[in-house]
Amino acid sequence: MTNNLEGRVAVVTGASSGIGAATAQQLAAAGARVALLGRRKDRLEELAAEIGGRAIAVATDVAVEQSVLDAAATVRATFGPIDIVVANAGVMLAAPFESAHTDEWDQMVATNINGLLYTGKAFIDDLLAAASAARRADLVHVGSIGGHAVFPNYGVYDATKAAVAHLTRNLRAEFGPRGVRVKNIEPGFVTTELGDGMRDDSQRAGLAEWRTQLETLTPADIADAIVYAVAAPRRVNVAELIVVPTEQG
Repeated sequence: MTNNLEGRVAVVTGASSGIGAATAQQLAAAGARVALLGRRKDRLEELAAEIGGRAIAVATDVAVEQSVLDAAATVRATFGPIDIVVANAGVMLAAPFESAHTDEWDQMVATNINGLLYTGKAFIDDLLAAASAARRADLVHVGSIGGHAVFPNYGVYDATKAAVAHLTRNLRAEFGPRGVRVKNIEPGFVTTELGDGMRDDSQRAGLAEWRTQLETLTPADIADAIVYAVAAPRRVNVAELIVVPTEQG
């Protein structure tokens, strides 16, 4: 199998840094045209300039449904119908349950669950159209091992990722028979900006320490997995893929 994505159009949310940025770069390198969605317009534009004519920057807040719908219209007007959607945008804000700020819970639910739902809904007609034309159509959710594992003080974040895991399974049952490949890529420890916004200083320091205790993954490692999954033959759906550092087991 080769990672040839010529002729395909991809949307990547959370594309301003980390896994999203690396995925956008690798999708474009494999031949796809890529729409970069995220809140930080300046970073998106820098990345789009780096990638070149295969990329456009579309400032988007996935937690706001209308913002996602507007972004979808912009992408279609520029590149035409979309056949790869990578719902990567996510927020991780750890804290002991009893002292957590509930607005941080709201932010995680709004981005990790609602944002993923809004993204899928905004582009599902494009994916169904691609599938009905006997072309590959991929809805990729970027979940986390937190959807299966237990990490103290990460309960709400882990719950959002468990929701992503089970949503993916249900959507796979709904759309697989119609030709759309719905998949969940679940990283372990990756060195990114994820978690930098935690208000709880001890949790932020603990995350940094965890990341120094083993050789973590890079965003490019997860991007490799995503490109592999969407480049597979149409008959193949890499439905669930857990990618962790070797030392993490």
